[in-house]
Amino acid sequence: MIKIRHSVFMVLSVSLWVFLLSSGAAGDDVSHRGGPGRKYVKPADEILKKLLTPLQYRVTQEEATERAFDNEYWNNKEEGIYVDRVSGEPLFSSTDKFASGTGWPSFSRPLEPDNILEKEDNSFFMRRVEVRSRHGDSHLGHLFDDGPEPTGLRYCINSASLRFVPVRDLIKEGYGDYLVLFENMTTMDESRDHGISGTMMKTKEGL
Repeated sequence: MIKIRHSVFMVLSVSLWVFLLSSGAAGDDVSHRGGPGRKYVKPADEILKKLLTPLQYRVTQEEATERAFDNEYWNNKEEGIYVDRVSGEPLFSSTDKFASGTGWPSFSRPLEPDNILEKEDNSFFMRRVEVRSRHGDSHLGHLFDDGPEPTGLRYCINSASLRFVPVRDLIKEGYGDYLVLFENMTTMDESRDHGISGTMMKTKEGL
């Protein structure tokens, strides 16, 4: 009887969480919606296992690495922002995305530095800097010092740790404060007509 009640509780919890993520009914407490000043929360592990794909779970929760050139956003040239797959906190912008040739999404700087944590990583007999999200505590990728100027940094990030929010959906999903980043940019239709997309992509070879 206890097992049945627990199963029913889990089903209802996951259903409620999925509803909140899609509807925004919980306002500031909904992880996948919001902008600056919003609260971002990490769902319980049992809920994460239901919401995330096996790959997304392994990458964000177990520090796995997805395959290069075989992931969702490595070649994404659409304008918008990238938020944490688990918590929804804003992490990176397409305005800072560049063609690194590595097969993973690469950014020269974070959109919200306070949402990024750096941690020493000595795994695989290498010394690297791991990048994690502050509120979701998701493994995102690694930070390298071979990026473009002016930062000289390359945030090499797993697509599985990210969720892309296109410019057209920023207001609807509660990230309207970031529209200012794209006010003076060429529209997506014009970009396609000229074979370009993305602020940095316009000056660098596309992935």
